[in-house]
Amino acid sequence: MSKANPDPLVFPVPAGVSPAADLLTHILREGAQKMLASAVEAEVAEYLALRTHVVDDRGHRQVVRNGHLPTREILTGVGPIEVTQPRVHDRREPDQREKFTSKLLPPYLRKARNMEELIPWLYLKGISTGDMSEALQTLVGPAAAGLSASTVSRLKESWEQEFTAWNKRSLEGKKYGYVWADGVYFNLRLEEDRVCVLVLMGATDDGTKELIGVSDGYRESEQSWSALLLDVKNRGLAIDPKVATGDGSLGFWAALRKVFPKTSEQRCWVHKSANVLDKLPKRLQAQAKDKLHQIWMAPTKKEANQAFDLFVSTYQAKYPGSAECLKKDRDVLLTFYDFPAEHWMHIRTTNPIESTFATVRLRHDKTRNNGSRVACLTMVFKLLENAALSWRKLNCSNLLPAVVAGTIYEDGIQKVAA
Repeated sequence: MSKANPDPLVFPVPAGVSPAADLLTHILREGAQKMLASAVEAEVAEYLALRTHVVDDRGHRQVVRNGHLPTREILTGVGPIEVTQPRVHDRREPDQREKFTSKLLPPYLRKARNMEELIPWLYLKGISTGDMSEALQTLVGPAAAGLSASTVSRLKESWEQEFTAWNKRSLEGKKYGYVWADGVYFNLRLEEDRVCVLVLMGATDDGTKELIGVSDGYRESEQSWSALLLDVKNRGLAIDPKVATGDGSLGFWAALRKVFPKTSEQRCWVHKSANVLDKLPKRLQAQAKDKLHQIWMAPTKKEANQAFDLFVSTYQAKYPGSAECLKKDRDVLLTFYDFPAEHWMHIRTTNPIESTFATVRLRHDKTRNNGSRVACLTMVFKLLENAALSWRKLNCSNLLPAVVAGTIYEDGIQKVAA
């Protein structure tokens, strides 16, 4: 009887690897090591090929390989791997020599870039400094000793410097079709007053969402918002955004009208609905909520106004507070009808910024609050920066250039010149 074919999915245990060890990790590590070695060899070969014309009087090449540098160990996401880099020797005169530096293996590199980013990622995701060592060892094994949790303290200092530099960056040439504004309060351990962090977020003319400004203020006062808006304007934001979406904070709107007078105002329907429903008995809130939906979900402004009038007439007599709360912002609640229908879901609420702040609040609470205003601002900035990595572009972002250019829309459809 012939022997059965060996199972192709069964691998022999490599020498030096315990049967109980993670064989898959070993295979990945070995593959990564070979790939890195091949990439470095190719990098050196390309460097030498570009200098084959460099020869001496006898025609001998002056830039050549000369053995290898000492082997070094680099910590990666699949564990430590050993790499050996070819040595390049330049025989020219000292003033003519070039020093080869690998882009893949910079001098003194001991940890892959993704590992350098691991600590701040863990910290920003909610791992406390006390649990950092255990978390690191669980992820990358005992070799993670070089990633000490004490590094977080140094990271905080570098984050402060990053935030300061970011807050002074030029905004010249920026064009924002839409902006969202919000203010969120945070407790401080070392101060009695809470800090109000003001955030301005925008969508550029290619549909990309990005942070514009982050600042602390006294409540959400006009003066605090004016300081932030004037700052971004002085740093180069010369073109007024087309629409600003925010809640009912009077301070922001008063400041916006003075600093960017051409920007249209859009009140957030989520905040407005909550305020209107709060002035009604709970037994009526479900029905009233449905009537509010009929307003902002209407396909045209005319139908929205009809639904608006129906809500007011329904509750005006018995619940005037609720009706008046809605009536006073009629025009600025329906601004979105003057812009592309594809963008209505983005601009009629502050959800783009509110959803981000939800994660910011959660992480800030896990750190048991920051000790100072500067620390709080820095933490909020880094959390927002981290969250921005997952932001997606606006739907039909190709329409943003037309919006920025001032194209007129009616009920979400571009008006055609007669």
